[in-house]
Amino acid sequence: MTNSPLLRPLHHPHPKFSIITVTYNAGSVLEDTIQSVITQSYKNVEYIIVDGGSKDRTLDIVRQYLDRISIVVSEPDQGLYDAMNKGIRLATGDYLCFLNAGDELHEDDTLLQMVHSLPAGPLPDVLYGETAIVDEEGHFLRMRRHAAPERLTWKSFRKGMMVCHQAFFARRELAVPYDLRYRFSADFDWCIRILKKSHCVHNTHLTLIDYQNEGMSTRHRRASLLERFRIMAHHYGWCSTVLRHIGFVFRLLYKR
Repeated sequence: MTNSPLLRPLHHPHPKFSIITVTYNAGSVLEDTIQSVITQSYKNVEYIIVDGGSKDRTLDIVRQYLDRISIVVSEPDQGLYDAMNKGIRLATGDYLCFLNAGDELHEDDTLLQMVHSLPAGPLPDVLYGETAIVDEEGHFLRMRRHAAPERLTWKSFRKGMMVCHQAFFARRELAVPYDLRYRFSADFDWCIRILKKSHCVHNTHLTLIDYQNEGMSTRHRRASLLERFRIMAHHYGWCSTVLRHIGFVFRLLYKR
């Protein structure tokens, strides 16, 4: 395991985090997200904002914090995941995190706590943790329905999105581009592909993210679920995926 070329020695105790926020007309929710990044007590952070050419006050808000933001790009794109791919290309950190406009790092010392949780030796390939669901004012509603599994592998996602995308920090060297064939669930596929390449996955046992209740996959739930079925069939096989979904249906009917 330690002989993997992707597991380099930890030459310093301060890995660099590239936090990427993708925006489009997000003026009503962006400022709290920015604040949650720039107020982190841990300072080895690169903050990147990739905007799709917003027409509202998004860029006015960004301009207020230009001295605290590493890179700002504002130009038309082909959608959310195309913008995320731009963020991957721009990033220079050890780890990538995609923090949507409206979502926040859980505490001002979240990144510092993550670093303190790291095991001695080489940097893990993936860091992950728990997610709190909040309302539009940032008030806590509940923890995410799927608690992060104690041990995470690519096979964990047979049961669904077991870790929130925002609470999944991947080594930049492993960060493959998002597959633009998927409009709503490319993050699901992205996490599986990264985990397939990972040798060391670290559970921080921390709540990392405050996630707003209404995400894109929630708004387009049926299309998202259909894409997830296709992704699961691709990675786990059609037969296995169909049988598992039949089990989902029976459990749902039993609960009713």
